[in-house]
Amino acid sequence: MTIRPHVRLSCLVLTLAMLVGAAPLAACTPRRPAATARITLGFTAWPGWLPWQVAKEQGLFAKNGVNVELKYFTNYTDSLLALESGALDANSQTLNDTLISVSGGARQTVVLVNDNSTGNDKVIARSGITSVADLRGRKIAVEQGTVNHYLLLLALAQAGLGQQDVVLDPQPTDAAAAAAFTAGQVDAVSASAPFTTRALQRSGSHAIATSAEFPGAIPNHLVVRPALIHDHPDTVQALVDTWFDTLKWIKGHKDAAVAIMAKTSGVSVEDYKTYDAGTTIFTRRQNLDAFTPGTTPEHLNYQAAQIADFVFGTGMVQSRPSVADLLDERFINSVPD
Repeated sequence: MTIRPHVRLSCLVLTLAMLVGAAPLAACTPRRPAATARITLGFTAWPGWLPWQVAKEQGLFAKNGVNVELKYFTNYTDSLLALESGALDANSQTLNDTLISVSGGARQTVVLVNDNSTGNDKVIARSGITSVADLRGRKIAVEQGTVNHYLLLLALAQAGLGQQDVVLDPQPTDAAAAAAFTAGQVDAVSASAPFTTRALQRSGSHAIATSAEFPGAIPNHLVVRPALIHDHPDTVQALVDTWFDTLKWIKGHKDAAVAIMAKTSGVSVEDYKTYDAGTTIFTRRQNLDAFTPGTTPEHLNYQAAQIADFVFGTGMVQSRPSVADLLDERFINSVPD
């Protein structure tokens, strides 16, 4: 039984219609001249994606010759739907959410690893619940069908439980899930930063599982429509180049960058600084390693296959998503040293 929102079906039909006739991607090679096509890039409040806001405010997209409309979504699911429907050219999203979209018929390509979640995705429980095993029969709030649902299922499986052993309370957004928990309406919540900060305001609440316990399981990416790669490879290259220029700028202007990212995510600078350890931003070297095929969690092809098996085996999707043509390493390879 699929648990994706039903509205996605119509969006996917539209996406497929828009992509009919796209030529094979193999002949496309990133080129160095400045990009000129105007594109729309989506992102949400996850710490690993907020550097895009820094790039906008510091004029780094323009520096790389790319014309970007940066669109901030308060609802992560809405950004996924926007990429599926063609309302976005590119989006910031997790590998598991990308694979779920692919399973539904969308065509999407990963061109960059922004980061790995190393603790900023959490299952948070009320006082009196000390382990994931204690969640049996308990009510849990989650934005259904997205990365936090995936983390919850990973944690339950590790504890020998499944979704059938808990009472799921589906929420429309991560923020709504955290609010339901803070209000005492549920026993636990699975959420991402910055919404974990709100959830932990409930007296006695604490994390009983985090993404740190599942190394490499939640990589976060720049994902684009294959049509963008085919029609405007220079633009894709400019986006990837801009990302690394942004990381360099942040390294030299840490306080200013944190202020921008905290403001965008709606938390204090002090709270934002607590997210550092839970989001591991990837260097170009780590990106090169991740895109290299391998048989360990550090390699995207391995993680993609593991995630595809898991989301299909747990009923998150009705068919196993294909990982063929999911990853395109050419743009990482072409980033200037």
